[in-house]
Amino acid sequence: MKKVIIVGAGISGMAAGIVLQRSGFETEIYEKNPVPGGELTGWKRDGVYIDNCIDYLMCSKKGSDMNGFWHDIGMLKDGLKMYSKDVFFTYKGHGGEITFRRDKERTKSDMLKLSPDDKEAIDKFFENVTRAESMIMPLSKPMDKMGLRDFMKLGDFAKNVPAAQKAYKGVSVKDLSDSFKSPVLKSAVLMTHPEQTQAYSFIMSYAMCTSGSGDIPEGGSLAAATRIADRYKELGGKIHVNAPVKNVKINGKIAEGIVLEDGTEVKADYVICATDANHTFTHLLPSEYMPKKLKKCFDDHEHFSVFSKFHAAFLVDCKTSIPADTSFWESEGIKVWDKVHKDIGMICYDYDPTITPEGKTILQMKLFQYADDVDKWFELAKDREAYEAKKNEIASDMIKLIEKQYPETEGKIHVLDTWTPVSYAKKCNAYRGAYMAFVADKDTKTVTTPGVVKQLKNVFLAGQWLMGSGGLPPATAQGKYAAWRICKKEGVECK
Repeated sequence: MKKVIIVGAGISGMAAGIVLQRSGFETEIYEKNPVPGGELTGWKRDGVYIDNCIDYLMCSKKGSDMNGFWHDIGMLKDGLKMYSKDVFFTYKGHGGEITFRRDKERTKSDMLKLSPDDKEAIDKFFENVTRAESMIMPLSKPMDKMGLRDFMKLGDFAKNVPAAQKAYKGVSVKDLSDSFKSPVLKSAVLMTHPEQTQAYSFIMSYAMCTSGSGDIPEGGSLAAATRIADRYKELGGKIHVNAPVKNVKINGKIAEGIVLEDGTEVKADYVICATDANHTFTHLLPSEYMPKKLKKCFDDHEHFSVFSKFHAAFLVDCKTSIPADTSFWESEGIKVWDKVHKDIGMICYDYDPTITPEGKTILQMKLFQYADDVDKWFELAKDREAYEAKKNEIASDMIKLIEKQYPETEGKIHVLDTWTPVSYAKKCNAYRGAYMAFVADKDTKTVTTPGVVKQLKNVFLAGQWLMGSGGLPPATAQGKYAAWRICKKEGVECK
């Protein structure tokens, strides 16, 4: 039985481990943190759960390959309650309101009533939302190994998704916003995605909701990660937590195993690096081993940027009129560094009673942080006292805005926790604190990097950084792809 060491117990690493265990391999996962899950996680403060990841579960539509695979690995399971994503989000501002609903015909009607002058832009938008509903995540084999016949089997995906991408070629989310005359629609389109990213990314995300995907599993992200870890261990896999890896031990073109930070060496026939891509090639492997496609993304800051967010979680000592799930509104503004954020929003977790204390409300607010903002957080973090003070200042300003929008919360909001790009870098080795992968701008094609290291015969890569802007579906798929490559090499069926 061949042994595979997997570095990183995020969803990608655990997915790879599950497939390999079922396919007859012996696997062990080494994770730096005390719990598996990576960025698919949550934690408690003052006994209250805070979720970090799943705002909506893309590619989860019943009957889809990804839905089936998520059942296979334990992300989903029969009998698990799913909260329906009937509303993608609501925006109030500029004297109007718009809700992006799962019911796209109702949403389209509402948009036309709000702004009849935008009919042409609205028609184009919904035509391509319908096309983007065909979006799936191929799972049978890595995309670089797919031939014409494989793509033909993808059916509507191969026909409709490229057409939707072409319709908005060279158009950013900011450009999409500017294509509308209504100030309500202009602002709403900018709420969920970085403004410099391709417009198609927003269209695809909304299409996930309208297609019947995007529902949220009960219990949140940590419960999902725990189910996956349990499935892996049920199959005989071993997860070593609090076990950071120093590097992969290399002898010529072969990896002999790994070396832990405490100096312990662990031998293996194969190694999968399922960690942040920058960390992989600055710590685990020599930097010159980084695939050329991936290196191009890291080097080209102009066209491949990253982003993160400032997060704050709050507990409200009552039930409120705040709508469950995601909503945004125009406010007096909150200043972070040199930018004033006028349009702000939050998630209200009232939709899931299993994570919300009885008679209370959990809220979470997020603010986009781009390159210069991110750098300032890392610089400030060198002074722990100043860093904490800045976080508390922003959280206090957020509370004032919530209280003004929802007066029944006045004097009842408490800060549970705050976190920044620095938090993701420390906990998950995230490159520049980015919890997603690269944002390709409107003039640049997204890049999918094969998960191989050409200089090494038995080392493979997995993780969200290998595919587009990342996220849970790409990360999960890349875990299966890494397992597929090892199975193919060994001539065994990939299960």
